[in-house]
Amino acid sequence: MGFIREITKNRQLYVLAIPGMVFLALFSYIPMFGHLIAFERFQPVKGLFKSKWVGLDNFKFFFGGQDWLRVTFNTVYLNLLFLIFGIGIALILAIMINEASSVILKKISQSLIFLPYFISWLVVSLMMLAFMSSDGLLNQWLQQIGIHEINWYQSTKLWPFILTAVYVWKFSGYFSVIFMAAIVGISSEYYESARIDGATRLQQIIHITIPSIRSVIVVLMLLGVGRIFFGDFGMIYGIIGDNSILFPTTDVIDTYSFRALRQLGNFGMSSAVVLYQSVMGLVTILLFNRLAAKIDPDSKLF
Repeated sequence: MGFIREITKNRQLYVLAIPGMVFLALFSYIPMFGHLIAFERFQPVKGLFKSKWVGLDNFKFFFGGQDWLRVTFNTVYLNLLFLIFGIGIALILAIMINEASSVILKKISQSLIFLPYFISWLVVSLMMLAFMSSDGLLNQWLQQIGIHEINWYQSTKLWPFILTAVYVWKFSGYFSVIFMAAIVGISSEYYESARIDGATRLQQIIHITIPSIRSVIVVLMLLGVGRIFFGDFGMIYGIIGDNSILFPTTDVIDTYSFRALRQLGNFGMSSAVVLYQSVMGLVTILLFNRLAAKIDPDSKLF
């Protein structure tokens, strides 16, 4: 009866929520039936419910080798680099822009750092090719200062940091806008009281600005951790492509499953990899959300 009273009391709000709920059901929950492919020798001609059931064979094929360790480590490692440096540098940028006294400088800075977010990964990959190829701009600059040419697209160990730099360049403006919106909401009375007490601008940032937006930082971290097992396919495949030389440090779960589907035509193994990825992502977000609840109960997602 309590549920019916709630629906009756707030029926207008629930009516407004119907389009979003329908969208979520159609594109998030109903497609979950596709995970059945992970337990089948799927054949498109036979369809989802008539393909041969093979149980855990697809998982045995994936976990039987060493590739799953490599792609899992690469996925988590790259996402940790993206998360730490992406949010960290975005926070620094937001604070720096907020501290600027010129309104014009603030607007220009916001526009410039936000612009890369709208550039597609395909365009970014072409820009990097022009910049980092053997006869690219970077090697030309290095040669001018007496440094020997570097074959960037064969330097395996450098690419986690190159990809991190590209990620920060592309997304730091997006995250900084979120932080700036949170900073604007901080009451000016806190800063006035701090100035009266003789606090410097750095002390105000450390003791007022950052603690006041802690919940926003935690939420962004939670959302990032929730996707820590999901590599940015558009980024990795757009930039790395099928360059097998760089696979040891850049091949992630998404690109691995894509190649399994494209090269082997193995729907079952690809689906098994994706299911493993989803389950690990769920476990990670549950653990991190519980940790966040212990640190700051107001920052947890659920």
